[in-house]
Amino acid sequence: MRLAGPLRAVAVLLLVGLTWVLASSILGGDSNLVVKHFFSGTNEEPTAEPKPHRYKCGLSAPCPQKHLAFRIVSGAANVIGPKICLEDKILVSSVNNNVGRGLNIALVNGVSGELLDTKSFDMWAGDVTDLLKYLLPLHEGTLVFVASFDDPATKLNDEARRLFEELGSTAVRELTFRDSWVFVGAKGIENKSPFEQRMKNSKNSNKYEGWPESLEMDGCVPLRSPSEG
Repeated sequence: MRLAGPLRAVAVLLLVGLTWVLASSILGGDSNLVVKHFFSGTNEEPTAEPKPHRYKCGLSAPCPQKHLAFRIVSGAANVIGPKICLEDKILVSSVNNNVGRGLNIALVNGVSGELLDTKSFDMWAGDVTDLLKYLLPLHEGTLVFVASFDDPATKLNDEARRLFEELGSTAVRELTFRDSWVFVGAKGIENKSPFEQRMKNSKNSNKYEGWPESLEMDGCVPLRSPSEG
């Protein structure tokens, strides 16, 4: 009978310990850490795994000084609109209610990184003249971010393609009906832009019925010095 008290105390401790382990498992804790913590008798809390650092626009690494972090996602078929992020600010997206079928463009000051304007141009049923009027007066050094949605190319004529080539594009000449396209160029660029991707519309490889998969591109765009701008 003298052992009844100690045995009851041990049973209570085991019950509390098992309850703790069970609760930790249900709530997503690390049961091994909890068991070690319980039986070690220490007051230290189990340490959690550090979360990976998130850089601007979701980049895996920070951009150098005097560079702008960006991420561009083209539209998915004719359902999900494109997105343009710059320095952790969403310039173009369905949430912003400023996307449209065709070419979605954001103009940015190449010296300050300031957003100048956003606009979409319908390249299926629209007038390419509106696009020409938009691109022709650009100032030297203006950054041009482009994301396609649905069809970016049907109404593109030779002059419009030439203007994008002058901005640094190498893919616009072959851009066709319902291709996916993302591009970053600049007025007065000396070389071809390193920021461009194109996915051809092909019924043999399309991810969606009638459309290729969405494209996603990110990187760091260098700012121009005031003397260059």
